[in-house]
Amino acid sequence: MTRLPNFLYIGPDKAGSSWLHETLIRHPEVYLTPAKDLYYFDRYYDRGTEWYADQFRGATDSQPIVGEICQDYLFHPEASARIAKTLEDPQLMVSLRDPVERAWSSWLYARKHGMWPADFGEALRSVEELLGHSRYATGLDRFTTHHDRDRIHIAVFDDLVADPQAFLDATTDFLGVATMPLTEDDLAAKLPAAKARSLMVANAARRTADWVREHDGARLVGAVKRSRLAHRLLYQPIDKSSVRPDQASVDYIREQLDDEVTRIENVYGVAVRERWGWR
Repeated sequence: MTRLPNFLYIGPDKAGSSWLHETLIRHPEVYLTPAKDLYYFDRYYDRGTEWYADQFRGATDSQPIVGEICQDYLFHPEASARIAKTLEDPQLMVSLRDPVERAWSSWLYARKHGMWPADFGEALRSVEELLGHSRYATGLDRFTTHHDRDRIHIAVFDDLVADPQAFLDATTDFLGVATMPLTEDDLAAKLPAAKARSLMVANAARRTADWVREHDGARLVGAVKRSRLAHRLLYQPIDKSSVRPDQASVDYIREQLDDEVTRIENVYGVAVRERWGWR
């Protein structure tokens, strides 16, 4: 019998979602869709519940947790209500990252595909997503309107960096499944910072992936994105420590999002200001 998910990672992007997908997908008690980011509750809601349920047809009775990892749901104005209407009291998860680091990582990802302004400061002012996807409190406010707070696991990306095993243990404990010892491979980042070997080829690959996804090919897109060979062919690693955002951009992000960080602490009880170096 086809099952709908009872677990969703809802966002944000650039905060460990790919690592989480690649790790949990191997847990014997968890079924995740082969393709990360189905985008059902934001982009493809008109495809209907039957289509969505079919994405989880591989789940077995031995897998009590059936889930999806989609990094954009936290920020879509209708996703929370749609999830509440479609799923029966699901467990939800977010992983919060310093908005400066998240925006910088997102910009680097876009630039390796030839997207967005080449100047980070200009991009911050012209690409709404860069700041919008760091408005964590605003997104959580929408979700707590339709979902109980105790059904939302708020993780912090810094904990994944510092101790991946503890980060995973907290997640599996929240899900009520067995702990899963990590291997050395699991402890490494799956998609290191990179730049395109050819902007033209990388951009064409991204556009092709978008087209395939639009034509119900999410599983194929997922398989290619998870391929280390494909990643090596398209991109070459960069040393992130050698390229950093300028101080004016850092100050601008902190000014624009200070209230969001304050509300994460005061409303949601997650102490991040000092950890992120915000004053």
